[in-house]
Amino acid sequence: MSVRERYDTDLETLNNKIVELGKFAQQALKSSLTALDHKDIEKSLLIMDEDVKANRIEEEINDLAILLIAKQQPVATDLRRIIVAIKIAADLERIADFAVNIAKSTIRIGDDSSVSSIENVHKMYNITEEMIELVLEAYTDEDVVKAKKIAELDDGVDQLYGETIQKLLSSSASQPDKLAQITQLSFVCRYLERAADHVTNISENIFYLVKGKRYDLNK
Repeated sequence: MSVRERYDTDLETLNNKIVELGKFAQQALKSSLTALDHKDIEKSLLIMDEDVKANRIEEEINDLAILLIAKQQPVATDLRRIIVAIKIAADLERIADFAVNIAKSTIRIGDDSSVSSIENVHKMYNITEEMIELVLEAYTDEDVVKAKKIAELDDGVDQLYGETIQKLLSSSASQPDKLAQITQLSFVCRYLERAADHVTNISENIFYLVKGKRYDLNK
């Protein structure tokens, strides 16, 4: 295998690890919402235990990226690809962390009777999940059209976040005995909103990879 062939193989490995980490974060977030729905403490604990996998994959991505920079001294698009991989890995690892945070909130809520419907929480999750799926496709295909759509979806998450927090604040006034649960549900909304922001960060890095310049998609 030539030096260039080896280099291309390593870049492909780097891309595959990004997708692997993305799929893990996506599944972790899904599992955390399922645990919240069913007040499933055991599933929540499992989500927390399995988070070490996200950390391991991120470390593998960083190690490979640093090795490629040191050995190959890449320039132009290849260098951007490696730098973007490091940044995207950090965002994906944070999304997995938010799944852990939701699991912790589920544990804190326990089997307390529900204070209100969490329909909007599910709407936020559904959009965020769609964003993650789309951003992984955009990364694999280097597709800025898909990346742009992600920012538009993020606006929907932000709107739902504002609406849901207002409803929860209203509930806290009428049901002060449920303040602890309301607080945890507010945290869950915040974690989903932040997860969506990190997906938008990834889409901005895809623009940088393809176009070679920075774009702020949150404006």
